Amino acid sequence: MSNWTDAIVGERMTVDREFNDRIRQSEFSNQEWGLIMTAVEFEIEDATDPEDARIVADTSKLPQIMPELDNISQQMGAMAGGGDPDGGSSGGAFGNLLSDIKDVILGGGGGGSGGVDQQRLEAAERLTQEYADELQRHLESKGKFEQVRLAYQE
Repeated sequence: MSNWTDAIVGERMTVDREFNDRIRQSEFSNQEWGLIMTAVEFEIEDATDPEDARIVADTSKLPQIMPELDNISQQMGAMAGGGDPDGGSSGGAFGNLLSDIKDVILGGGGGGSGGVDQQRLEAAERLTQEYADELQRHLESKGKFEQVRLAYQE
């Protein structure tokens, strides 16, 4: 099934360029988006059915990279003046320390998801599926999706 992705490298590069505006509008930086994309694999759901076949993002590995994504976000926040990477004014490192202490004392920090920021994870999942949808639209507009769908089945 990897041959199908090899066959669309050029098309993906085109979609990447077109999708840059969407990334700039998202909560993720280009660096964060690059990391997200390393953890995502694309599959064709219902590949045997020409009518229902669609590219989907397999995001099952995203939770594993979320801590590193948070590190990138914190580093970028520090470089931008030490503010909270989420856009608030937490007081920089001191605010982060207080937040960490509060989380330990009050049991916060992950909402029971093992420390993964559920909202950022869901945002990454949504954005990668938007990318998959855009990739499919692009392939269809070029008349290549059928060829890709068949290659996926091999």
